[in-house]
Amino acid sequence: MAVTAPTTAPRIEYDSLGALSVPGDAYYGIHTARAVENFSISRVTVAAYPEFVGALAAVKRAAAEANQELGLLDGRRAGAIAAACDEIRAGRLHEHFVVDAIQGGAGTSTNMNANEVIANRALEILGFARGDYSELHPLEHVNMSQSTNDVYPTAIKIALQEQLAALVTTLRRVSAAFGVKAEEFKDILKMGRTQLQDAVPMTLGQEFGTYAVMVGEDADRLGEAAQLICEINLGGTAIGTRLNSHPRYADLVCEKLTAVTGLSLSTARDLVEATQDVGAFVQVSGVLKRTALKLSKICSDLRLLSSGPRAGLNEINLPAVQPGSSIMPGKVNPVIPEVVNQVAFEIVGCDVAVSMAAESGQLQLNAFEPIIAHSLFQSLTHLDRACRTLIDKCITGITANRERLLDSVTHSIGVVTALSPYIGYAEAARIAKMALMTGEPIPDLVVAEQLLTSDQVDDLLKPEALVGPRELLVLKREIRTGMEGSANS
Repeated sequence: MAVTAPTTAPRIEYDSLGALSVPGDAYYGIHTARAVENFSISRVTVAAYPEFVGALAAVKRAAAEANQELGLLDGRRAGAIAAACDEIRAGRLHEHFVVDAIQGGAGTSTNMNANEVIANRALEILGFARGDYSELHPLEHVNMSQSTNDVYPTAIKIALQEQLAALVTTLRRVSAAFGVKAEEFKDILKMGRTQLQDAVPMTLGQEFGTYAVMVGEDADRLGEAAQLICEINLGGTAIGTRLNSHPRYADLVCEKLTAVTGLSLSTARDLVEATQDVGAFVQVSGVLKRTALKLSKICSDLRLLSSGPRAGLNEINLPAVQPGSSIMPGKVNPVIPEVVNQVAFEIVGCDVAVSMAAESGQLQLNAFEPIIAHSLFQSLTHLDRACRTLIDKCITGITANRERLLDSVTHSIGVVTALSPYIGYAEAARIAKMALMTGEPIPDLVVAEQLLTSDQVDDLLKPEALVGPRELLVLKREIRTGMEGSANS
């Protein structure tokens, strides 16, 4: 259905506080206009989160259908409300959701914004002018059987489901991208490090394979967290006692909302508890923080491994995406991992905000769900974008400096660990100290000290022998026999 051409003359609307002029081309009304005047905090409107706007429309559509089936709302009005909601869910009229995402009132301004936009579009569909609320009212009809206190958290959960599903898909792409690199680098030997010191050899493929597993695990954890927000309190109205709603309404509206969204939703067993409890949001926020921190750790590793190019580790090369300095010609910085790090820092801050808001809820309602919603939506949006950027502008273009990696193994003191079971810990420590003092490679010193033969050292330090388990007893027996035979000859 076509949207009616906007009028230019302002209209006067009324509420319990008095009259207020509303722009003639606005689909919102007086309650939204007052909220715009009162809350200019983040300058981020709820329209910045289209999944949330669509979720609000889904709730209002389900409510209209339930009220019609219960005989509380006539089919003409219910149909117009449903049609307006469908347009909003399709992405239209979002620019009229103008209230600030951070607002007082436990989300009432957002709920009223939705009621008014839907009502005024429904009025147009019915052939009436915007603001002609005697025919279809934002509160009497669009908000029938509802309260902000059950609409708002339910819409948050629906929006989170969509955003979480999108992020899980993106994280699996990140994991797959690291998996491709793990396969590409599977035969490249390098030194592993613990506490930034040489440890034991590994392959670069094993290092990148670890990143693939880490990200894949968090995709699984986010999927599990999404299951916690399938339980809704819609139908509880103000505090969960179902005041001003039909006895069958709560179950019926959940059934309708399930059909509208395609999600597996269920009505909370105790609506009073569900109306004040935001524990599920805290859980989702915590898993988001975990995911962000692990991605940040990986990106810090990438920055360290690519450090240099001459005076750092210089084990891998990150794609050069932009010049890195206004004063140092030729400098290229790891800007893509850096931006992921910063998104992670932001998400940690958002998690603190969610935690404080959850603790601050009092008695039968948490009044701070707007900051919870804003923090979660912002975290999900930014993390998804950061992951997409990481894939497209960093991971897929990473290359390995093979010679540098091999040289680090050849000259590392850490390879002595692989020989320690065969020459003994004390001798291994002595050889390591000699290598540090003389600069001689460990293999040469072990042979010179007649602790192992050259062939035995070569066999023990083969790449495939360095990066996995070995049958120590069998090898020790073979080495002992070989050394005795060499001495006897």
